[in-house]
Amino acid sequence: MTPATPVLHTARLRLRPFDDADAGPLFALHGNTRVMRYWDSPPWTEPARAERFLATCRKLAEEGTGARVAVDRVSDGAFVGWCGLAEWNPVFRSASFGYCLGEEMWGHGYATEAARALLGWAFDTLDLNRVQAEVDTRNPASARVLEKAGFVREGTLREDCVVNGEVSDSWVYGLLRREWAPTGGQGPHAGRG
Repeated sequence: MTPATPVLHTARLRLRPFDDADAGPLFALHGNTRVMRYWDSPPWTEPARAERFLATCRKLAEEGTGARVAVDRVSDGAFVGWCGLAEWNPVFRSASFGYCLGEEMWGHGYATEAARALLGWAFDTLDLNRVQAEVDTRNPASARVLEKAGFVREGTLREDCVVNGEVSDSWVYGLLRREWAPTGGQGPHAGRG
């Protein structure tokens, strides 16, 4: 049986399942051209995309193939963005990791903090052995987030994306259970709502 999408707490963040009220903030996030600059799809132009995203989140949870969580700032409840695991494979004990944060949330360490929380849950609750992530090679800030979370760069996928006619490469990162080291005393605490 697949565990329910978690509610996790860190010193500054709450990670929680998405709800319908998140459609507006999601559309604003994914409609921002700077946020989507290195994404594998263009910025959203239709609000219905947010509804489809939320439906996909529910489907991932129902099918047991992943979990995406909204990330809120504890101090004021502001929507920070989201992070998630997809492509769970219980036989290989593996999954893919991804995240997206609002432009005004960059540079505060929120992405690393959220990543560590979700990864801790993934290794402890899902008993994963490997988590993989990919990042556009033109996005060193995102690569640093993964490295701070413990990921190791394993290789380059050459010209694997074409977005708005622009070809780009991606770095592949991996994090193994035996390499996972949550920060001392700052690990996530699972909880309810």
